Amino acid sequence: MPAKSRFTRLDAFTKTVEDARIRTTSGGVVTIASLLIVFYLIWGEWSDYRRVVVHPELIVDKGRGEKMEIHMNISFPRIPCELLTLDVMDVSGEQQTGVQHGISKVQLAPAKDGGRPIEKTSLILHADDDVATHLDPSYCGQCFGPPAPSNAAKPGCCNTCDEVREAYASVSWAFGRGEGVEQCEREHYSEKLDSQREQGCRIEGDFRVNKVTGNFHLAPGRSFSNGAMHLHDLNNYWDSPVEGGHTFTHHVHSLRFGPQIPEEVTKKLGSKAMPWTNHHVNPLDSTSQLTDDPAFNFMYFVKVVSTSYLPLGWDPKNAMTALKRNALNNLYPIGTQGRGADGSVETHQYSVTSHKRSLRGGSDAQEGHKERLHAMGGIPGVFVSYDISPMKVINREERTKSFSGFLTGVCAVIGGTLTVAAAIDRGVYEGAMRVKKLHQR
Repeated sequence: MPAKSRFTRLDAFTKTVEDARIRTTSGGVVTIASLLIVFYLIWGEWSDYRRVVVHPELIVDKGRGEKMEIHMNISFPRIPCELLTLDVMDVSGEQQTGVQHGISKVQLAPAKDGGRPIEKTSLILHADDDVATHLDPSYCGQCFGPPAPSNAAKPGCCNTCDEVREAYASVSWAFGRGEGVEQCEREHYSEKLDSQREQGCRIEGDFRVNKVTGNFHLAPGRSFSNGAMHLHDLNNYWDSPVEGGHTFTHHVHSLRFGPQIPEEVTKKLGSKAMPWTNHHVNPLDSTSQLTDDPAFNFMYFVKVVSTSYLPLGWDPKNAMTALKRNALNNLYPIGTQGRGADGSVETHQYSVTSHKRSLRGGSDAQEGHKERLHAMGGIPGVFVSYDISPMKVINREERTKSFSGFLTGVCAVIGGTLTVAAAIDRGVYEGAMRVKKLHQR
């Protein structure tokens, strides 16, 4: 026998000699069954280790000086694009009137003709051949009272109908159909406007706003300010040759604050019992509002909540890059804000409450609420007022367990299964021996 080591007395795993071991058929069956169970449970531990879940967190939003992108796609089947104006304003005092950058207007065929989009080349109200290029190079059109707009092609002059309209809006004058205005008569402005009267309009695109409480609205006519009041030139809206006039019946194809959450991400956020879709984030998508009253407006009161999605490989060091991106986001193209190279998404979800009323005032007696009164006056259109929540939701991808947790689970599976199998084998063996003794008596 080899010399005993000092560690021999510490051996907790005593051995039996081969001659003292008894192998049975039932023991072989239990061994095979226990091995299958061990492999099955280890596979479950591995699957659990590889599974990625999304854990939501709620924190205080500490962002400062950030911008927010708003994407919209809204169809108005009963008002032409020439009459639609998009304006944005917020509590910081910033106003964006007649927003055009990043926004497209697609004219739609009349509703009776199916409301299909018209080819874009046929949508331009002031085509290139309408511009006064055939006139004398020294020609300088008059602005009929107001000063020339700052963005005029020729400084100090109004050579096109659009520049005259811009000049009128700058001094808060109503313009109308351009009768008696040389440039508009040369470009046949009123005739082209009338030819589009029965058409609709789809306005789509992205625009950037300060991340503070504010509103944007789609209303008819050029907008201008008169003192502390925000006004619109509604002459062409009210004086419509269309039977029944123009109305703000509309269909919201999509309205979101920030980039769209990818579909593969929404699948992780939901479950089989309650699947998650982008409609949870953007509840106004695919909604419609109808009216036959030209003097009618629709109001949406939106509560915006900042939302982040951080993938499994997200690096916290990129957070500083994101802050710098927010500070310099005016240098980045519209539509690129909020998406990280590592797959992270900085966006917003919102809740909304809608309200509608007639500008003529009165009560809701026809709807069974005669006690509900509406004020008289206002501007027809679609108004979206948004408020920013001080809280932020972070959806962070995480594994359900660490690698050390996986190894611990594997050891527990092996040890537990073999222990239970040994107990079962011992019980089967003891039972078989007792039965055998009873038969021998």
